[in-house]
Amino acid sequence: MKTKLLLTLTVLFFTLLSCDNEGDTVLVNVATPKYMALDEFRAPIEITSPVPIIKSGKIYAYNNLVLINDTGNGIHIIDNEDARHPIKIAFIKVIATNDMEVRGNYLYVDSLSDLLVFDISDIHNIKEVSRLRDVFPAYIPTPVLENLVVDYAGSGTNPNDILVGWDITQERRRIEEVNYYNVDRIDVVSAEANVTGGQGGSLSKFKIVDNYLYAVDSHNINIFTIDNLENPQQLNPVFAGFDIETIFSKGNYLFLGSMSGMYIYNIESPTSPQYISEFQHGTACDPVVVDDNYAYITLRAGNNCGALDSSLQIVNISDIQNPTLTKSYEMTNPYGLGVNNNLLFICDGSSGLKVYDKTDVENLQLLKHFKDITTYDVIPLENHLLLIGDKVLYQYSYTDEEINLLSRFSLN
Repeated sequence: MKTKLLLTLTVLFFTLLSCDNEGDTVLVNVATPKYMALDEFRAPIEITSPVPIIKSGKIYAYNNLVLINDTGNGIHIIDNEDARHPIKIAFIKVIATNDMEVRGNYLYVDSLSDLLVFDISDIHNIKEVSRLRDVFPAYIPTPVLENLVVDYAGSGTNPNDILVGWDITQERRRIEEVNYYNVDRIDVVSAEANVTGGQGGSLSKFKIVDNYLYAVDSHNINIFTIDNLENPQQLNPVFAGFDIETIFSKGNYLFLGSMSGMYIYNIESPTSPQYISEFQHGTACDPVVVDDNYAYITLRAGNNCGALDSSLQIVNISDIQNPTLTKSYEMTNPYGLGVNNNLLFICDGSSGLKVYDKTDVENLQLLKHFKDITTYDVIPLENHLLLIGDKVLYQYSYTDEEINLLSRFSLN
């Protein structure tokens, strides 16, 4: 009888241990670092047939091609000769990539700390032609997710291994365990894109001007000469500030979007950009585009961006040495944006695409609102709009009076 009672109590004890009381636990996203041996990271790049996209990133237009960055994974190549029926051609598998630019059939792509160059003159036979090693900071930011736990526990690695990304899982963890790791082992974050070149979106960190490639990291303008397109040469970087996120060029000026403001640099001397002025705003994620007289800046709140409110800020740059705020407009969750003639296109995240007449910047007129789509970045070509959403490429024809959907192309 005693044996039977002891067995019953033992089963009950282990049952209680195995059952979580949900009031004592919390569901979190756990990010575990992914490491790779350095020689594997720098192995020849693999060019494959089309694959489904994992995470929609930046978008780029070049001749009849659309290139889409699969954040951290590679570049999708799409034949867009018929915008109503785009066709996937290939996938360039590039580890830890975020940005790209094209000049004269040469594609420039970042891969963590390295700059890669591909010959895309024959789109069905893409070739890797060079790799510049250790030209960018080897930094992989933590993912931006709700209730994120970054767990380094048990991630001992070979000293020659490098961090190339994150594996994300969902786990229910005991609150006291999360609190313990938060203090000692992990971080917990609350979180809520000329005729011989192409055109990127507003979220791009790469920009080609004449024979120079400018690439920003969090605090530098990195400069490369590309007189020899397949063999760029690195020049001395220029310190530009902190938390730099995007780059846009207009004439002899570079406009850098940072989490604290917009920085303006003169590139009349292209190898040594000179600071001209800045426009400061509250801490927020910040792409910028410009026309002749104004800079348009979207400020995104939430995530790790810092701001409490999201907005569009229009800044007068007619006096380039003294940029001043003209007007601010409330937005929902804006990402990329673009301008063409009198039109302003804003990707307002889950609130869709907003198209404005900006003839009078102090009284923007909403012309069209495509609501039921998630939008990330946009490229306004002359009469043709490219938009990247959540694993979908949207294309529109437009004039000053109307905008119409041409195609919706799933990237899966």
